[in-house]
Amino acid sequence: MTQDGWIRTTLVCGHGVASGCSTTSPYPEGTIAMQRPLFAQLGLDLSDCWPGTLNLSVAPLEVQLRDPDHTFPHLHWTDLHPPETFSFWRITVQSAADDEVPAWIYYPHPETKERHQQPRSVMEVLAPRLNSAWPGTELLLCDSMQRIDCVDGLRLRAQLLEFLKFRVLAAQDGFFVESSVEERRAWLAQHHPQALVLNDASLQMVWDRAHVLYTES
Repeated sequence: MTQDGWIRTTLVCGHGVASGCSTTSPYPEGTIAMQRPLFAQLGLDLSDCWPGTLNLSVAPLEVQLRDPDHTFPHLHWTDLHPPETFSFWRITVQSAADDEVPAWIYYPHPETKERHQQPRSVMEVLAPRLNSAWPGTELLLCDSMQRIDCVDGLRLRAQLLEFLKFRVLAAQDGFFVESSVEERRAWLAQHHPQALVLNDASLQMVWDRAHVLYTES
């Protein structure tokens, strides 16, 4: 991240499904073109955006998002896929060849998405067509409301899993009794506060892994 709050990202190749560029996609017109009229009906106008996504990577870090501007749950946009939930964040992007451009982070919730998942390090962005947009291009991204965190998730999850090891071995299933999200975060605040930057999904992943690895049941 730069000193003035911009996040440095690198444009990487995507699946070619959002734009319809992939010859193997079941959606030849592109998923964005199919979904955009439905988003408009729900109050989000994306008509100024190119009908495809910019895949912006912050690898080796991971992206954590919170407090979206829009969330559309269980949207039925195709008969080839169960309904999906989508969230959007208003942002600004900039490249060496482009001025600041308003854009949107486009986030199909992975728990409702059957295929074409994105790595944790990648944000899908909808924006007007840029003058400089090819794989390897550096793009700057800014959210004026600071709802985007870039964290070393792999390291933090590994450290937390190791930290939990002997506590779970000693308590076994008792460690997981009444382990709500709020209770976990309160406990971590006292015992391992560095893990608090992980989102709830990451904490759940570590808790589930600890249960598998360290309990006898």
